[in-house]
Amino acid sequence: MLSPLMKPLERSDCPERNTLLPAQVQSDPTGRRVQVSPHLRVLQDFSGSSNKSSIDASNTKQDISKAGSRQSQLTVSKMAALFRHPLYNTALSELTDDDWLLRLKSGAMFNEKDSNSQEWVSDEHGFDLIKWNRSVESHPPWLRFHLGINRYELYSRHDSNVDILLKQLVTHKIVSAVQKPGGTQLKLVMSFPNYGQALFKPMKQTRDQETPADFFYFSDFERHNSEIAAFHLDRILDFRRIPPTVGRLINITSEIWDITSDRKLARTFYISPANNVCFYGECSYYCSTEHAICGRPHLLEASLAAFLPDLSLAKRRSWRSPWRRSYNKHKKAEWETNPDYCATVKNTPPYNKGTRLVDLIDLTILDFLMGNLDRHHYETFERFGNETFLIHLDNGRGIKRSTYHRLRLLSQEEYRLSDVLRESLSRDPLTPVLSEPHLLALDRRLKIILQTISNCMKAHSRGVVYDDLTPPHRSGH
Repeated sequence: MLSPLMKPLERSDCPERNTLLPAQVQSDPTGRRVQVSPHLRVLQDFSGSSNKSSIDASNTKQDISKAGSRQSQLTVSKMAALFRHPLYNTALSELTDDDWLLRLKSGAMFNEKDSNSQEWVSDEHGFDLIKWNRSVESHPPWLRFHLGINRYELYSRHDSNVDILLKQLVTHKIVSAVQKPGGTQLKLVMSFPNYGQALFKPMKQTRDQETPADFFYFSDFERHNSEIAAFHLDRILDFRRIPPTVGRLINITSEIWDITSDRKLARTFYISPANNVCFYGECSYYCSTEHAICGRPHLLEASLAAFLPDLSLAKRRSWRSPWRRSYNKHKKAEWETNPDYCATVKNTPPYNKGTRLVDLIDLTILDFLMGNLDRHHYETFERFGNETFLIHLDNGRGIKRSTYHRLRLLSQEEYRLSDVLRESLSRDPLTPVLSEPHLLALDRRLKIILQTISNCMKAHSRGVVYDDLTPPHRSGH
């Protein structure tokens, strides 16, 4: 579960010492805000207050003037400059056949209606009549994404297909919408005419709504804008371990209610007293009329994340995080009370060899920047064993040198993390995805991370930075 970027002070999952503390987010002392688009969607607020746009109250001439001033400072693309930096252009190792997750079979391969055909042919109801052959150009973007996954990354640094995939997630007709089983909150599986699928997470809170400080980490709602921002942040950090995710305005009636074949889901739709179309689905905790998801009256913001390959083709293994929470209001986890816990983890498979532990620290840094306090599990592709990256979905002893240098780079004014992420998110259809306080919180948290690393390096003469930039290690994942 991806939590919001605004969280109370908490101990984090830092493997070396539990000293990374998410800072309490407050209003920017300068009062800076991003410019408001005149066609901004009306946002929902289920906090008990009136349902109003999350930024309507702040949409004044003075705010727009300040936002325009800040935009003028960003005329030169910081994101483009960042991606031109040598750290984002290091030479990568050549991939062997064993490094790819999926490969096309040789010879006759598809379910062929014609024995002489080398194409996939389908005319299922609601789906396009399509023909895919062995040529990459004939493959839809979601299939190119799947075929591009390898031992080190979900997609390459400069993969133009990612943007094409994101565009299709926003524009393609939805032909099927069913509830994804399991979990504590509602999620849907959306299918498209070209057989692509995406995970749908609806808007439940306004962008600037903070999580109450007294909430436990397992009591918060998943936020659609956090899902979108997490994908962009993951790419800026050069991890590339979160599936492509984008925002989309969904018509609850025509794109879910009218087309769903999920009877259990269909039974939860209703028209509210305010004449809005609402539904709540079925799940463990937050699926009830008290937590209903409502349109205005039909339209609803949501995040759509591209699906990973089906488990029948690419099995994934789920690992319990060594620094997971206790999920008990009256009990702390062992890592919170045992001073020798970290040493125990380092000597326990799979963390005692390879790069698994430093990869987990990469994930911890991403979670800390996002304010995600609920990373109880992570996944890997079974095909690659222990020598692979960790999928960021819901021998080293410290931090990777490449990660450390990128974090330092993002703390500099010319590559400032908040500015780069703001620029990256500006391309999403639901922009502004994050409020200004969320963005500024990233810069504060980044300073805390770098200070913690510095303290560790002063306390330990070696073993803090793991060198993944010197051959034969492969950099840049």
